[in-house]
Amino acid sequence: MLLNSLKQAIHLRNREKEHKKHNLFYLFWECTQRCNLSCLHCGSDCASDSQYRDMPKEDLFRVLDNINEYNHESTTVIIAGGEPLLRKDLEECGFEIRKRGFRWGIVTNGYVYTRERHISLLNAGMGSITLSLDGISNTHNWLRNNSKSFDRALNALQLIASSDRLYSDVVTCVNKQNLNQLEDIYQLIIQNGGKAWRLFTITPIGRATENPDMLLNTDEFTHLMEFIKAKRQRKELDVKFSCEGYVGTYEKKVREDYFFCRAGINVASVLIDGSIGACPNINRSFIQGNIYEDNFMDVWNTRYQMYRNREWTKTGQCASCQEYKYCKGNGLHYWPEDKANVLTCHYQLIKK
Repeated sequence: MLLNSLKQAIHLRNREKEHKKHNLFYLFWECTQRCNLSCLHCGSDCASDSQYRDMPKEDLFRVLDNINEYNHESTTVIIAGGEPLLRKDLEECGFEIRKRGFRWGIVTNGYVYTRERHISLLNAGMGSITLSLDGISNTHNWLRNNSKSFDRALNALQLIASSDRLYSDVVTCVNKQNLNQLEDIYQLIIQNGGKAWRLFTITPIGRATENPDMLLNTDEFTHLMEFIKAKRQRKELDVKFSCEGYVGTYEKKVREDYFFCRAGINVASVLIDGSIGACPNINRSFIQGNIYEDNFMDVWNTRYQMYRNREWTKTGQCASCQEYKYCKGNGLHYWPEDKANVLTCHYQLIKK
């Protein structure tokens, strides 16, 4: 107990240092809001006929050149969407990103991930890829709202696993429909060469607000924590809970380190309309500027106060929480526009 308290104290001190240094580790680029699926839980509410045109790649390059005026040694560009594979110039984007000295990767549903595309992306310097897999066959297809989605995602997993030099992981959005399939998904990933598996719960934003049955109750969430804890002890696959929330006594048991929402501290984003934010799923009221009006690095260095000092989150149910100093209001994507109360508290979901 004393050792854990000491480790927590060191973590809190290091977290405050990170707030002050705010080194940019990850830059998310929402390159498109077009998507070839219509997932029931989509936080961005993406569609095939998005009102936004794809962002011209030259606009991102200007941001990267601006970052290069400072320091990019530890920055990775993560290309997200929508579905980034819908961009025919994705390889051109990746090549230019790499040419500027940045590492890059993508987040994909895998639906149009073919062998030819796999090879061309690798040749363009892609170093990482995150693939969504949300169940076995019909359960995945149900959430992704497409009867062919599971087979396409499984094919993508096999192609991705065939490249040893590619850092990859599978992400699963755990819900009431796939909770009893976690063991099957675990075995499926191992059998098809997967290296790492991150498990999320579903955030009640976007389309998920219309599907409250997707959200886990206390018993279900505790079951998820116990499952991850047990699988991490076996060490057959790199299994972890995501960075979405503080989980009390499960900290350090379901992931490598203590909870730390790095949004706006080490993570920034350039969204489809040029908005400068943090993680793409955070409410748009958290936007700090726009690349078409502001210098990106000026924004990164001089704004983001609400990300780096989170005392404003000590409201609603967080105001009297004894665990607040460890949690600081949970992941910021759980805060709505009015900022009156956090949408979900993972700590309260754990069965005591």
